Amino acid sequence: MRAAHRAALAALAVSAALVTAIPAQAAPAGSGAGSAASAKKLKGATFAVIGDVPYGAAQIAAFPTMIDQLNADPDVSLVLHLGDIKNGSSVCSDDYFSLIRSDVDRFVDPLVYTIGDNEWTDCHRANNGSYNPLERLAAVRKVFFDRPGQSLGRHPENLSTDAAAGFPEDVRLVRQSVQFASLHVVGSDNSLLPWTGNTTATPEQAAEESARTADVLSLISRTFDHARREHSKAVVLALQADMFDPTAGTPTAEGFGAFTPIVRAIADESVRFGRPVYLFNGDSHLYNDDKPLAPGSSWLGFYGAQAAPNLTRVTVDGSNSATKDWLKVTIDPASPAVLSWERVPYTGL
Repeated sequence: MRAAHRAALAALAVSAALVTAIPAQAAPAGSGAGSAASAKKLKGATFAVIGDVPYGAAQIAAFPTMIDQLNADPDVSLVLHLGDIKNGSSVCSDDYFSLIRSDVDRFVDPLVYTIGDNEWTDCHRANNGSYNPLERLAAVRKVFFDRPGQSLGRHPENLSTDAAAGFPEDVRLVRQSVQFASLHVVGSDNSLLPWTGNTTATPEQAAEESARTADVLSLISRTFDHARREHSKAVVLALQADMFDPTAGTPTAEGFGAFTPIVRAIADESVRFGRPVYLFNGDSHLYNDDKPLAPGSSWLGFYGAQAAPNLTRVTVDGSNSATKDWLKVTIDPASPAVLSWERVPYTGL
């Protein structure tokens, strides 16, 4: 896409001055980046995780360069994007979605993208364009999930998808004896916070959340069923919402209540599985790793969930922190923890 078009969209996204300096894009993936991809070793053993990016004009301009840096890593063979491809105060336009789709098409490796709240749930806000969020959700699915059962990226991977049930974004895959599931669970109380002009969720809003949660619960169950049958070493769940936000203070039913059946299902399945379970999320924007359902956690009482000490949650840097680093995760099936990770700084942004 021409730099002028990118700059104009970036300016619209933040209601700021027109971007005048766009970083030069690296050679398209498939040339220099493609040769790096062909040299990747231990295919499937390393994946990248990003989320809550790009946020605002500077990150929109830098996003292609960020992608090219992930492409250049010789180990990474899968990328997870945890949702929020725009900030919460910018317009949810078709042009913007098309811009980001053109960006993610630069990824050499398969990209699995889970939908965030900023690209649909919050689009009722005036500064987002006063859209109907359900119409925007349909638009996101049309733009980013036009090939159900396949990931994004220049070398897409076949995925087990729930497209037939109406949820093409809910997918499952297996790498190195690790089961992965990408789940459409979003902030804003899983989309139930009232839209502009309302004090409670509309019937249409509640119906959408109920159906989507039912599919998420089904996919969680099926993922762990496969993990037990196939004697998988670990399970990885990827989603946008931070259901254990450490900055939330005392959680309330209005802010977190809709996550209850999902948290309980994850806890029950994790305990039954008995091996490492990893939950990667964005939403709260600052890197964090913890065990949110360990014995003694205050979240156990709030959600009425059983303790699951084998569940580790990792939040990736996002929003203003998104350009600091990306998460590089390595799978070692012989290790008791199975996964290890490092935060890799971006350069030259």
